Amino acid sequence: MDSTIYISIFFILFISFKYILTRKKLPPSPFALPILGHLHLLKKPLHRTFQSLSHQFGPILYLKFGFRNVLIISSPSFVEEIFTKNDIIFANRPDFLAGQYLGQNYTHIGWAPYGNQWRNLRRVTSIEIFSSNRILLSSNLRRQEIIHSIKEMFLQSSNEWKFIDLKSTFFDLTLNIMMKIVAGRPFYEHGIDLENKKRMREFLKDTFVPNVSMNLGDCFKILRRIPFLGLEKNLVKISRTRTEFLQSLIDERRRKRSSGGELIDEDNKRITLIDGLLSLQETELDYYTDDTIQGLIMIMYTAGTDTSALTMEWAMSVLLNHPEVLDKARAEIDSNVEEGRLMDDSDLPKLPYLHCIINETLRLFPAGPLLVPRSTSEECIIGGYKIPRGTILFVNAWAIHRDPKAWEEPDSFKPERFEGVQGERDGFKFIPFGVGRRGCPGAGLAMKTMALVLGIFIQCFEWKRVGPELVDLTSGSGQTMPKAIPLEAFYRPRHGNSFTTLMSANSY
Repeated sequence: MDSTIYISIFFILFISFKYILTRKKLPPSPFALPILGHLHLLKKPLHRTFQSLSHQFGPILYLKFGFRNVLIISSPSFVEEIFTKNDIIFANRPDFLAGQYLGQNYTHIGWAPYGNQWRNLRRVTSIEIFSSNRILLSSNLRRQEIIHSIKEMFLQSSNEWKFIDLKSTFFDLTLNIMMKIVAGRPFYEHGIDLENKKRMREFLKDTFVPNVSMNLGDCFKILRRIPFLGLEKNLVKISRTRTEFLQSLIDERRRKRSSGGELIDEDNKRITLIDGLLSLQETELDYYTDDTIQGLIMIMYTAGTDTSALTMEWAMSVLLNHPEVLDKARAEIDSNVEEGRLMDDSDLPKLPYLHCIINETLRLFPAGPLLVPRSTSEECIIGGYKIPRGTILFVNAWAIHRDPKAWEEPDSFKPERFEGVQGERDGFKFIPFGVGRRGCPGAGLAMKTMALVLGIFIQCFEWKRVGPELVDLTSGSGQTMPKAIPLEAFYRPRHGNSFTTLMSANSY
């Protein structure tokens, strides 16, 4: 009898010790406060806070934001493990309040959970919005807006050095380009006064600049039920404004289609995005509802305006600090584009150094320093650590892009490091557009737009800093990492260049 008891106790202890030894542990984590977790550690900008914590605890870090589990990844090897072996598990979006109100209850492509609906929406965006053919169709629309912008700059400069606010210039130009692609017209009417332009610019920024951040209601869901906190009030207002604006664009194009006002190319293909989606609505009304179309065109504004404009602002900032790089880029353009002709999309494959400049800018100043967050659909193992179901994932692209183990002189601006390298092909250490199933589908359009704008600005004008000091490269707070000090510069038409004559003669 006694031996049976001893054997049983030994067996229980053996199983217990075996379980303890083989149990998967959570990733390293700092000390957490009761209820608050690690919220007390968070300071803006978050990507720098997460980098500092990763230096202390390692490139895989487990945090608690209130009652939410959060995983921070800051190394290419963990990115590779997640997005090659566990991509489906990490293919969901977190159930943030922003997704409920700005993603129409998680039905729009940016917020929809991984599944049949998301796959259908992704297929539509790949074919109708971001395919090679669709990008080619939009090339003239993009170029028209760029030409209009540089013509205004030529007229204002009078061959003298002229001051310019490049932050606003790039945002307005990018917005007009996106609007032309979506609805066939620029956002700003030609000749609009500066006060109205400023008011409209602020409206778009308040309404469409990406908003995927967490708030207290995401960390403590019980707080969502307390009306006086107003956690949902602002999101409801933004959602209503977005819906009204996008529906007005759809109704406008619908009226023009009914009166024969479609924009169609020589092959009878509908050029504007809304026209193409409305033609699909005629054959599949149940699927292509106005709400679905709103969700599809919304990504052009939320993901295609502020991000591209900021990247171009950062690019010009580092070019002004490195005039030898600017000269090299201009020499490449002059060597590959015939004199007297403004460059276009067909010239971009001949300008590898220009692409190196953009890639190096995206490495140092990624428009999304923390990739759009994801959430695990089930428990999984990453790096030998247990990751619970429902864990929110933040990939610190900014830290990975500046990792000294992955990059030589990571804080230096060296476009040459990208010669012969095409973006993500350089392993998982360069991920400005995300990676995996939910990587940014508009990367191709963004790269072409940024390359054409920067190329033409370099081709047509000389540039110099406002003063002798280097342009300040300090980043401000925000999900898209804006410059702390908006970029201002001086420009003038290139002396002895035929573009001065062409522009003044209204040749374009």
